[in-house]
Amino acid sequence: MRLLALPALNDNYIWALSADDEAALIVDPGDAAPVLAAAAHGLRPTGILLTHHHNDHIGGVAAILERYPGLPVFAPNDERIGAATARVGDGVRVRVAGWSAQVLAVPGHTLSHIAYYLQDVGGHGLLFSGDTLFSLGCGRLFEGTPAQMHGSLSRLAALPGDTRLCCGHEYTLSNAAFARAVEPTNPALLRRIEEAQAMRNAGRPTLPSTLADELAANPFLRVAQPGVRAALRARLRREPEDDVEAFAELRRWKDGFQA
Repeated sequence: MRLLALPALNDNYIWALSADDEAALIVDPGDAAPVLAAAAHGLRPTGILLTHHHNDHIGGVAAILERYPGLPVFAPNDERIGAATARVGDGVRVRVAGWSAQVLAVPGHTLSHIAYYLQDVGGHGLLFSGDTLFSLGCGRLFEGTPAQMHGSLSRLAALPGDTRLCCGHEYTLSNAAFARAVEPTNPALLRRIEEAQAMRNAGRPTLPSTLADELAANPFLRVAQPGVRAALRARLRREPEDDVEAFAELRRWKDGFQA
């Protein structure tokens, strides 16, 4: 098995998961060029998974289909995605190219956003989360509510800790600046920042991370933890009413944050 994070556009990743014969699932191809370049070196696209309708995640589909007509394209139930050959919703199991992926509805960033969870040949989980969960962060709420997004993140956080997080953008270090403002003394966060900086200095992606690492360092998965609650109390000058309000205030803080 080979898992590739193909850099695209400004800071996107297109994920390619291939078997030994190079038959590959392509996840969120916002640009065709990186996929076609990988194909020129042996990768063989056999299916496309889409998480949501934003163009930086679907913009390359048409050109890939021109080169590989007939590829199955799995997408959420959203007519804004015109290239889908199959619309899939929560609980559906997608089977293509020898892989089997469970569809998880994760509204928040968009109302129809989905994620895909599957296991590699070693039995370890892979989570293609699109723009719902990032390393050390989460997506903006363009269409959903804080309650929806918090529920979606909680659902993803309940997956096994060794699940590898394959998200849609290289945002780790920019997210780290905010996370450090929230929990400046969190040792797991400080280790993750050091590791991520070394990866970027070496020209490597900071992804995939693991859910266990995110639970230890990502403030958006830690809204009930004492360190995050203390930071929110200082901002609100009172205790948040519940985890949803804590998440909503954390997201508002991040939206206006400047490092």
